[in-house]
Amino acid sequence: MSLSSLQQFEELLKKAAAPLIILPSYPSRDALATAFALAFFLKNIGKTAYLAGENITKDKEVLAFLGEPEHLLPTITGARDFVLSFSTTRNKIINVRTEKTADEIRVYLTPENGAIDPRDFSFIPAQFKFDLAIVIGSPDKEHLGKIYEENPDIFYELPIINIDNHSDNELFGQINLVDITASSTSEILAEMLEKNTLWPIDELISESLLAGIISATESFQKKNTTPKSLQIASRLMDKGADQQKIIRSLFKTQPLHLLKLWGRVMAGVKWNEELKLIWALVTVEDLVQSRAHADDLPRVLEKIRGNYSSGQFFLILYPESHIQVKGLIKAASSESLTLLSERFKEGVLHGDTLEFTLAVNSLDEAERLTIEKMQTLLIAK
Repeated sequence: MSLSSLQQFEELLKKAAAPLIILPSYPSRDALATAFALAFFLKNIGKTAYLAGENITKDKEVLAFLGEPEHLLPTITGARDFVLSFSTTRNKIINVRTEKTADEIRVYLTPENGAIDPRDFSFIPAQFKFDLAIVIGSPDKEHLGKIYEENPDIFYELPIINIDNHSDNELFGQINLVDITASSTSEILAEMLEKNTLWPIDELISESLLAGIISATESFQKKNTTPKSLQIASRLMDKGADQQKIIRSLFKTQPLHLLKLWGRVMAGVKWNEELKLIWALVTVEDLVQSRAHADDLPRVLEKIRGNYSSGQFFLILYPESHIQVKGLIKAASSESLTLLSERFKEGVLHGDTLEFTLAVNSLDEAERLTIEKMQTLLIAK
């Protein structure tokens, strides 16, 4: 008899000693909360869990009220050894020494007899120090950004658990815990952990999962809230998750520089009725006066999306250099963003954000080109 998804999930977790949790380059707060909950859970059952994400050092601040998992990795370095092997069947090695210079490392081998035959050498990669990869909130591997680009072998040599609720998920895992009817990845993980008969979940795990559900449903106000979401949230609160603390932390406590930047951006938002597009131009002065950074703009764009229910697309343009302007686009639905990304050849999808760069030297020129491009792509679809 074949194992169910839950049984396969439990079996892989039991066997793993050093699981790796991987997030998209720009994870949602739901995906981040799910990753936190899973990291806390894995630690509780005696695993050395690692959490990797291209921007994890900054992303973790959003959920600082939950505490911080151990072993956060913005890049994956030293993930595996490479072995220089020498067959001693015909000639033994009696001494080995190394020498390190600024540009290279030399390995000196002293053979017992005569010269070394190059055919006795082999160069092989050893196993990764991770033995399981769990990807959260990513429809495909490309959304994982540099984590995937710099370590593609992980996805061919380790078993992959894929946890997601995107309708366009490519089912790239050996186990695909993908439920497009779920409000959030936190809901999916909560249901899996509730069903397991091996390990209970504690207050911290419950609070992390509830934070993800509350974030994804905007405190149960969005249309993705279902009776199942409410039931799971209720059970998490029964386990000690503090709903009011989560709401205060997620929606009422914001860094001052982010609020200042949001205010400056909101003062200049524009509307295109034809495209159902809300957009804003962000200047260097806006960033300087707010004491903010370009890395804060995806969060500002998310706030704009949350404040304009009539919008279909949401855009921010800002100068990346004196000869380049960068754009960020979000959409009201993942289907709309996928459609735009398929046609917007200059853009690259990172999570729920389409990024692109224009070789222009002014925001006004970038604005004109971008609006024209979107009109051509969307009106002609």
